[in-house]
Amino acid sequence: MPAHGDLVEIRLGPQRAWMVCHPELVHRMLKDTRTFDKGGPQYDRLRLLMGDGVVTCRHAEHRRQRRLLQPDFRPSRVADHTEWMGEEAEAVCRDWRPGQRVDVSAATMAFTTGVVSRVLFSDSMDAATSTEVRHSLAAIVRGLFVRTVVPVEALFRVPTPANRRYRRAVDSVHAIIDAAIAERRRGTPRDDLLGTLLEATRDDGSAGAITEQEVHDHLVSLLLTGSESPSMALASAFSLLAEHPETERRLHAEVDAVLAGGRRPGPDDLPRLVHTRAVVMETLRHSPPGWLFTRVTTRETEFAGRRLPQGATVLYSPYLMHHDPASFPDPGRFDPGRWLPGGSADEQHGATIPFAAGSRKCIGDVLSMAEMTVALATVAGRWRLRHLPGPVEQPRPGATLGPRSLVMICEPRTSPTTAPRTHIPNGR
Repeated sequence: MPAHGDLVEIRLGPQRAWMVCHPELVHRMLKDTRTFDKGGPQYDRLRLLMGDGVVTCRHAEHRRQRRLLQPDFRPSRVADHTEWMGEEAEAVCRDWRPGQRVDVSAATMAFTTGVVSRVLFSDSMDAATSTEVRHSLAAIVRGLFVRTVVPVEALFRVPTPANRRYRRAVDSVHAIIDAAIAERRRGTPRDDLLGTLLEATRDDGSAGAITEQEVHDHLVSLLLTGSESPSMALASAFSLLAEHPETERRLHAEVDAVLAGGRRPGPDDLPRLVHTRAVVMETLRHSPPGWLFTRVTTRETEFAGRRLPQGATVLYSPYLMHHDPASFPDPGRFDPGRWLPGGSADEQHGATIPFAAGSRKCIGDVLSMAEMTVALATVAGRWRLRHLPGPVEQPRPGATLGPRSLVMICEPRTSPTTAPRTHIPNGR
């Protein structure tokens, strides 16, 4: 598309849309949220799924919602979560055995679901609920993408097996959230995001008060986005490391040095895991889970020399930005060295937008970077993951991008200080 210009007109089914193909234009669009609001086929579908939470709400509501939620995602709060992030990461690989075939996609989803459920509800979801969330998300992601690129509502009212699966998955997620809210109301208050939201419903008559529906919508939004995207990124990272043994070796050397004895990372260790973080950043550049997004113009506007009407759908793609050779030489090459001090990516932060930019930048960006770094370091300190014999299946784009059924073989690390610990199942 960039060969056709900085702003390229395309078709989405019966609708016209415009794809933004230059980093400066993408940032201009993302910073002007009054003109380029969250909307278009993608967010129209997401609102049906998530309601009007912080992820999907319009510009007019965003500042109020963001101010309510932001304290639970500030860096100091994320640092307090580091220890139990390590516990969640350790739990998903604790029962692996040498030579075992491991469903890495399921493991990363179990980890991210555990992390986000602790942020939202204080407790990690039990195994049955976590599995239900994972299966529901798989159906939702498949159904959401086709609903975005084929925005013809009548097609999705037909009771086909795929449409029924999507509806059941959506209903399941909403039921899980409703049950969590009901349980909390019967129990004692807690210092977590649900507690923040419920407290805000009691601010009767104040400007900060929120409705019961907003509580529900925020939790659905954050559970879905907080589980799916970091899970996809972690699965991609393990797959890419297996294809790049020298990068993997450097990662293992750093983890062994910083986390000697196989201990879990603490908040003070994260700044020292420089190469581990670089692997995460390069994975987000190379294989960004959020690869395509839409906006809608709220008024007629001139943009990149074109006159866009009110209500125009405008798209941007982090994948396109991250694979532009003008910003990243040899963009198809997986090279975490780009992100090390003095690396070539130091000057290209504007072209790297895995969490968007501007006032609508992902509220969980700091949390996501911390949890992915912790998970990568924790698993890599204990296990080496290998691809099965044969060609490696390439990730297929859906609502997110990443491997959805990645199975790998786990091998114990040879270092005696990082060997997997003996474990007696505790029924968790």
